[in-house]
Amino acid sequence: MRDVAIAKSEFVKDQKAVSKLQDFQEDPELFRYCSLPQILKYVEAFTGPNIMAMHTMLINKPPDAGKKTSRHPMHQDLHYFPFRPADRIVCSWTAMEKVDRRNGCLVVLPGTHKGTLKEHDYPDWEGGVNKMYHGIRDYDPQHPRVHLEMEKGDTVFFHPLLIHGSGMNSTQGFRKAISCHYASADCYYIDVKGTTQENIEKEVQEIAARKYAMEDSIKFQDAWALRGRLVHGERTSL
Repeated sequence: MRDVAIAKSEFVKDQKAVSKLQDFQEDPELFRYCSLPQILKYVEAFTGPNIMAMHTMLINKPPDAGKKTSRHPMHQDLHYFPFRPADRIVCSWTAMEKVDRRNGCLVVLPGTHKGTLKEHDYPDWEGGVNKMYHGIRDYDPQHPRVHLEMEKGDTVFFHPLLIHGSGMNSTQGFRKAISCHYASADCYYIDVKGTTQENIEKEVQEIAARKYAMEDSIKFQDAWALRGRLVHGERTSL
């Protein structure tokens, strides 16, 4: 993925062109992260022994191009997932270098994981917004927030209903992090038709159809089943 500010400018090679790698489950070296014992011992406390890696990302937040497009709007990860229950899903997010408020650390609203899934859509930002960076339509901006400043190797685990986002990168460096969303293999898929998740389902189907020249649209659930990988135990459902 390329930051929208970079995508609209002359193409730049190497890391300056890439703001995020999605779905690295086919890359043996990167995917090693997802099966690290130091990570899985905490993940299992949430998922139980049958553990699926469902979504992988290497994030390379670029220096902001002056349009604040390096921000990530406040959101809940469950918005993107057509599987439940939410309490059996957890994200591990590891800083690959020092992360602070200057280079756009995570910011979270503590306690919001006890709430419900809210409506998401693209925020109306003057400088534009990156593809699939949906944000919550309404949340309390006065809610206490915590900025997660982290050292290289620090890891945070969080619930898919936790409201979180990140600020812009005001440095000249690239803020790198690696993450994986895990779910219990005992989780089940749901139909998101008629729910607040219908907009992300439609967007995923449109991208898949365009990228792979598909005549028939792929099911939202199948898009996740295809990239899910077992990392521990048995693949019982997902």
